[in-house]
Amino acid sequence: MLSWNFGHGRGRTCDGLSRRDTLKLGGTGLLGGLSLPALLQLQAEAALPRKPTATSCIMLFLEGGPSTIDMWDLKPEAPSEIRGPYHQISTSVAGTYFGEHQPLCAKIAEKFTVLRTHSHTDNGHSTGYHYVMTGRKAPFSDGNLRVPTNDLYPSIGSMVAREVGRDSSVPPYINLPNPMGAGGAGFYGAEFAPFVIESDPVQPDFQVKDLRVSAGRPSQRLTRRRSLLDRFEQLHGSEPLPGRAGVMSTYYQKAYDLIASPKARRAFDIRLEKGSMRQRYGYTSLGQCSLLARRLVESGCRFVGIDHGSWDTHFDCFPSQEKDLFPHADRAFSALVSDLEERGLLESTLVVMMGEMGRTPRINGRAGRDHWSQAQSVLFAGGGIRPGQIVGATDKQAAFPVSDPVGVDDLLRTILNLMGIDSERIYHTPLGRPVPLVKDGRFVEELV
Repeated sequence: MLSWNFGHGRGRTCDGLSRRDTLKLGGTGLLGGLSLPALLQLQAEAALPRKPTATSCIMLFLEGGPSTIDMWDLKPEAPSEIRGPYHQISTSVAGTYFGEHQPLCAKIAEKFTVLRTHSHTDNGHSTGYHYVMTGRKAPFSDGNLRVPTNDLYPSIGSMVAREVGRDSSVPPYINLPNPMGAGGAGFYGAEFAPFVIESDPVQPDFQVKDLRVSAGRPSQRLTRRRSLLDRFEQLHGSEPLPGRAGVMSTYYQKAYDLIASPKARRAFDIRLEKGSMRQRYGYTSLGQCSLLARRLVESGCRFVGIDHGSWDTHFDCFPSQEKDLFPHADRAFSALVSDLEERGLLESTLVVMMGEMGRTPRINGRAGRDHWSQAQSVLFAGGGIRPGQIVGATDKQAAFPVSDPVGVDDLLRTILNLMGIDSERIYHTPLGRPVPLVKDGRFVEELV
């Protein structure tokens, strides 16, 4: 029986045909009498990773959950207890509207895309963070604030570090201004763990302590110490050091590479930026972290994760959103995207801004919005993303997607594939369990 369906669905190739569609068409002779081996070859080629359009990724993670309905997906026709006090404003894309406290992003809406239908079912902060960063449900209950929380499964940053590798003295994976809650390397080990700055570049005395040699220890002395450590490790032979000794050896090597590299030290020195550029990003934690992230990808970093907290607005949310949250995100994201474009880096740098969840459409009795993971907007720019779009739609209360929801696995698979990484590649845990980079999901073709 002849059967095909060319609509959108999971598991489809970039030309819109799924593997099942291809086999059905082959059975009818519509592919010119291709043999089974030829069909299998087509199937194998369809499974290959995409040609990379991004070499680096910057993720602005708004920890706590940004309020989608107040920022990117306003519902002006909804009752007041749903729509809140904010109004829509026009953007540079005809027919597209954002919240009134995103004026800078509204001016450059043609440079990025808003996905309005990111949706999952984990309403916890630490568990949701774990899910979004790893694609795996957390093995602990919410409230466990270990850092990192992902003892077993690697985060998206560690996946990128392992798959894309390092081609400069700057670490391939960096967290700032502190560790991402689920940003660890899991069973990949210390080699693919993030370099964590643990210092906020908005502070006047900001410095990356691991890059500064203590007073009285010139470079010759540092070199002698490194030589002594190398001789000690050689006593163990060609095999890697076991246990904690091996982990510490990895950290020592990373630290030495950074300290010994003028290029790396320069990349981290945000004071080299002009005052006008720093002002453009905003003298806020998110603003200065975003500027430093641009410097890092410019110097060869592959994945920068910015952890920005305080988005858990359960009560009196509107004053804090207007004063301390929305303007910082608006300025930082718009400046980052525009700056990357002006430097010719936006095409090769994927920028993602999201949280672990959104907020409830209905305002609670404390004038706040609670946890809501069923619908969240995610912003994408650069790295092969087709700009100026609104992808997907939610219902009249911004509570649920009315078009195809985009799950956590879909999001991770899309980021990896844009970077030319085979998201189905399998690694084995120390106990021999096979673990693919991404377990399920589809590439979100609508974004490109």
